[in-house]
Amino acid sequence: MGDWPIGRLEDYLDWRISHLSTIKSFEDLPVWQDARKFTNKIYSLTNKFPKEELYGLTSQIRRATVSIMSNIAEGFDRRSDKELSNFLSIARASSSEVQNDLYIALDLNYISQFEFNQFYQEAKKIAQQINGLMTYLRSGN
Repeated sequence: MGDWPIGRLEDYLDWRISHLSTIKSFEDLPVWQDARKFTNKIYSLTNKFPKEELYGLTSQIRRATVSIMSNIAEGFDRRSDKELSNFLSIARASSSEVQNDLYIALDLNYISQFEFNQFYQEAKKIAQQINGLMTYLRSGN
């Protein structure tokens, strides 16, 4: 799909949306690709959480992160813009859930402020990409 032009996030989203015509499967969606990378990073990050959190916060943040990419994939294969938008809305909400869970991890000193900032911004970027895709779908392009 080529390199995106360096600049504002809006430019990035516009560039990505302009390449949607080449997308044949959910794996081709750049936002799904980014969500996949983010999921792997969250799994690595949560490996250092206390073992007693395995069925608590660790599980919660992992499930929320998986939900982002899963809902993008499921929505794409519904083959209707309305259904895709509904699933994207769920994915965006899951991104907010991840951001919330990062606050908990920070408050409990499971992650550093640097890690919080890094992961929070990445979740926010994915939510913005989802918003961009939803806007594109609403425009009827």
